[in-house]
Amino acid sequence: MQQATDFREESLTLLALIADLDDVGFEQVTQFKSWTINDVIRHLHFWNKAVLVATGGETAFAEFFAGVGEHMSRGGTLPEFERDYLQGLSGPALRDAWAALVDDAASAYSALDPSSRVPWAGPSMSARSAISARQMETWAHGQEVFDVLGIERQENDRIRNIVVLGVNTFGWTFAVRGETPPELMPYLELLSPSGDIWTYGESQADNCIQGAAVDFARVVTQTRNVADTELNVVGDGAASWMSKAQCFAGGANPPPEQGSRFKAV
Repeated sequence: MQQATDFREESLTLLALIADLDDVGFEQVTQFKSWTINDVIRHLHFWNKAVLVATGGETAFAEFFAGVGEHMSRGGTLPEFERDYLQGLSGPALRDAWAALVDDAASAYSALDPSSRVPWAGPSMSARSAISARQMETWAHGQEVFDVLGIERQENDRIRNIVVLGVNTFGWTFAVRGETPPELMPYLELLSPSGDIWTYGESQADNCIQGAAVDFARVVTQTRNVADTELNVVGDGAASWMSKAQCFAGGANPPPEQGSRFKAV
């Protein structure tokens, strides 16, 4: 499954970025909810474990996931739960454990039928969607690490998986907020990192979004406010979508404020 390879390669890109960080480096605070780099890698590690457990079926996943719901119902936070679950694992030891599990999860999904179903916190997903979501989270949370370290990521056409998630969750962005989505999704014309043009939807001059695929991916993953990108957004429906686009599960989440997420100098 190509998406499993893409997840592995996305993770290796982040691994190369943090390969030389020491314990102090992992405690740097990012622009994402004041999470440290340790918090980011613990989060990715825990949910990579979840997606691997999901290959064992509903019972195994339900047992694994039960503690999360219980902790959150008591008012706890996700970083707290993940830190406790991983017994405070941090720094280079955390990095090494995360990297090893990435390899296990990628190998497991490479062997699956892409259309097979795996359980998740909400509805079950296809194996292809499940591992694509792990790539998306790795790319999105990797952004705050690249930003705090002041490094520009060299993007790759594998972000097309993230663009597709953004397109597929057009209706979800509105539904999770109790709103009715516009009848037609805006037309997308996006420039890929390699220079190809990717298009989605019906051509509409008065309801469209044009620009870099990376900028679109940043908006739908909420790593940038649309105003901090160079996307050309035409029409009320397109503007409404880009003002709150959300390609990930969970409750309605607002995008970052304009100017709040950026690459450190």
